[in-house]
Amino acid sequence: MDWLFAPFEVAFVQRALWGGLLVSCVCALAGTWVVVRGMAFLGDAMAHGMLPGVAVAALLGGNLMLGAAISCTAMAAGVSLLSRGKRFAPDTAIGLLFVGMLATGVIIVSRSQSFAVDLTGFLFGDVLAVRAVDLWYLVAALGVALVVAVLGHRAFVALTFDSRKAHTLGLRPKQAHAALVGLVTLAIVASFHVVGTLLVFGLLIAPPAAAVFWSNRVPVVMAVAALIGGLSTVGGLVISWHAGTAAGATIAAVAVGSFFVSALISAVRERVGRVGMVALAAVPLVGCGATEVPVVEEAAPHGFVAGAEEMSEAQTRVVVADGAGAVRVIDLLSGEITAVDAGSAESVRAQPHSSAPAGATPSPSSGGEEVSTVGAVGDGRFAYLSSGASVRVVDSGAWTVDHGDHRHYYRAPIREVGVIAAADSGATPGPGAGSVSPAPEGGGAGGPGVAGAYSDAAVASVVLESGASILFDRPALDGGVARAQRRIEGIAVPFAERIVVADSAGRVEVRGRDGAAGQAQAATCPQPKGQALTRRGVVVGCADGALVVAQREGDFVAEKIPYPAQTSDRASAFTHRPGSTTLTALAGRDGVWTLDIRKKAWTRTAISDAVAVNTAGEGSPLLVLTRDGVLHGIDPVTGTQTTRTALIAGPVEGDPVISVDPERAYINDSRARTVHEIAYNDNLRVARTFSLDIAPSLMVETGL
Repeated sequence: MDWLFAPFEVAFVQRALWGGLLVSCVCALAGTWVVVRGMAFLGDAMAHGMLPGVAVAALLGGNLMLGAAISCTAMAAGVSLLSRGKRFAPDTAIGLLFVGMLATGVIIVSRSQSFAVDLTGFLFGDVLAVRAVDLWYLVAALGVALVVAVLGHRAFVALTFDSRKAHTLGLRPKQAHAALVGLVTLAIVASFHVVGTLLVFGLLIAPPAAAVFWSNRVPVVMAVAALIGGLSTVGGLVISWHAGTAAGATIAAVAVGSFFVSALISAVRERVGRVGMVALAAVPLVGCGATEVPVVEEAAPHGFVAGAEEMSEAQTRVVVADGAGAVRVIDLLSGEITAVDAGSAESVRAQPHSSAPAGATPSPSSGGEEVSTVGAVGDGRFAYLSSGASVRVVDSGAWTVDHGDHRHYYRAPIREVGVIAAADSGATPGPGAGSVSPAPEGGGAGGPGVAGAYSDAAVASVVLESGASILFDRPALDGGVARAQRRIEGIAVPFAERIVVADSAGRVEVRGRDGAAGQAQAATCPQPKGQALTRRGVVVGCADGALVVAQREGDFVAEKIPYPAQTSDRASAFTHRPGSTTLTALAGRDGVWTLDIRKKAWTRTAISDAVAVNTAGEGSPLLVLTRDGVLHGIDPVTGTQTTRTALIAGPVEGDPVISVDPERAYINDSRARTVHEIAYNDNLRVARTFSLDIAPSLMVETGL
């Protein structure tokens, strides 16, 4: 039975289960009356009519459930108003509003490219993204639905069979009808987040329709419908987990399937009678009593990480720091801002849409002692902050484990891990850190900052601007201990269970994780500076181009991608979206470089006073921030500007960063103490602005 229980060992599937069970109960209370009174077309129209409200709420950054409620209420009011006329039947009014509301919603969504990708989520839901707060909303909705169903039961029954009789009995049929429509609206609004606006009709209709085959008493039909809906939720989640199908759609499909199964059983029962049904049901049980149930040892579910909570989507966060060492972590999903000072992780406020306060006072630096922070890099989970003499490690509490054909997303508490001395690779343990074992390799002092950070399951490498690298014990970091294994004189990047090293002499070799000499590459990399890790291999910037070290048929090969012409404006620091094979870099004061690893080609785009550049990958615009604070969107093929946004007031201070993920870009504004979220596929629209109490002069994004 491990196949049945394994999916529910994951936290987000457990929340999906509870969400589905609560939705099943709400839909059973409302859906029973929809089936009994023949209101199916109205229910379907109201389910589709939610889309405009949901789309507008998403566009404005508001609450989706509130937008759905407003749109659904407007739909119900419109149906009631148009149905008063005698020129056409009520279903004509329902049909007109049904198509009109759906078309309006699709038009609203299609007007914004950044929200067009969310249309699938609006229509089909995302049950695996149900949060704890959503469960409380569903509990409240179930409580209200129970009250309405109990208090209005007598009036609903009378209204179903004879509205004139209900009026004679003083049951107020018009008010009862309004209450019933409100109950249906409540069920639809509460359920759309789980299965979406299109599939919510399945949970609203299918379980009650199936329950009608088992009883003709309304309370019993409601109870059986809730049971069928709950079983459909369990079955849909199990099938979705093992088959890799959409969870919400699978739940709705199982619910509809339960109707046909109930209809089939009912037909067989009418032919063979109750005794025959009992006999047929007993046949599969013969011999089961003699079968021994094997003892199955419980194993950790696939992708399990001790002490972490697995989530259904990437838990993206941004780590920012000021020059004095104060650190803040922005949760990009919730908008919550967390302070990390002296190893603590105390939430200071949640302001997802606030603007920067004028004259805000910066917080003290970590530990109460000001230590100048000059650089920050990240490896997807940890942020590494450099003060020149040491490297401070902060756990952002968000990361992704990529298994190639699928990914696991995790979240954990935000914390400071410790500090590593850059000069000798020794370590000063931070809060929660254990003993540290310095293991220097080579000598020399640490550089003034950090240039990059890369990690795999065993080792994390922090590349210093001096050209040396510090290797960390990655499992120790995961456990909250900052421990340096050794120092390597050269750029060191973990790749394919090896470490690719390019030293100052231009030699490139692939070493084992233990640092032992490995496979030397024939190609050289003179004056190595700048590196990146892509799906196609490790990229190292050289004086004459870029060197790509890849693995082919179990062997490692190095290939040079030379510059199109001799240039003094070489690329010395690469930026790109994690996983992308399209890299960008500044090209002096009057241009930017684009390096396409797949096409093995450099492209230089002319633009004056560029201070930061990045791109989401092939087919996406180049994002270039110039010294005057203007963000430019540039066509990577033609080099022409497609759009621009005046983002930062006045000349840009410090070294701004453009961080890009699959949906948004993030740019730090030190003077205004803000971080801007940019919808780069929607004409560089500023989607959100996070205000801070520190100047975010350094920034890295994690969770990807």
